[in-house]
Amino acid sequence: MRYALIALAIIGALILTIVVVGLLLPTKHRASREATYGRPPAEVFRVISTPADFPAWRTGVSKVDILPASDGKASWREFGKDGTIRFEVERSVADTTLVTRIADRSLPFGGTWTYTLLPKGDSTTLRIVEDGEVYNPIFRFVSRFVMGYTATMDGYLRDLGKRLGQQAVVIRSSEAE
Repeated sequence: MRYALIALAIIGALILTIVVVGLLLPTKHRASREATYGRPPAEVFRVISTPADFPAWRTGVSKVDILPASDGKASWREFGKDGTIRFEVERSVADTTLVTRIADRSLPFGGTWTYTLLPKGDSTTLRIVEDGEVYNPIFRFVSRFVMGYTATMDGYLRDLGKRLGQQAVVIRSSEAE
């Protein structure tokens, strides 16, 4: 019985520490990544701006429902390993810029991804800047110290490389961090 109480006290102290550290972390963060693909900007833009095709190439996205536009903004719902998340397009400039936002206010996180396509000869560098918000202090701790702010972007850039027929994708931090 004594060891069970000690174990419970240790677990309680660990949870309390995670919550306190999470409360001390800022709610908002900015992170960025970029990768270069041997494809023109128009092709890369077409792939990243067609949500209906995401299940065919994005790891962890099993289904996408295209939703009616919300306030004139394209909108869709993704189903996958992270649950169900609704997104909307904040801004789109063909072949150069796409800004998407998590449009579900009930989640413990939110924010935007800004995709910037930079032509480089016959290639395109895709830069993603995440302006994220993590409302739950436990999620804040996990996203900062366990997963890292860039894990989702890294997976996305690798998946995009496979979709574009590029097996090796070099992911770099960009100056936006």
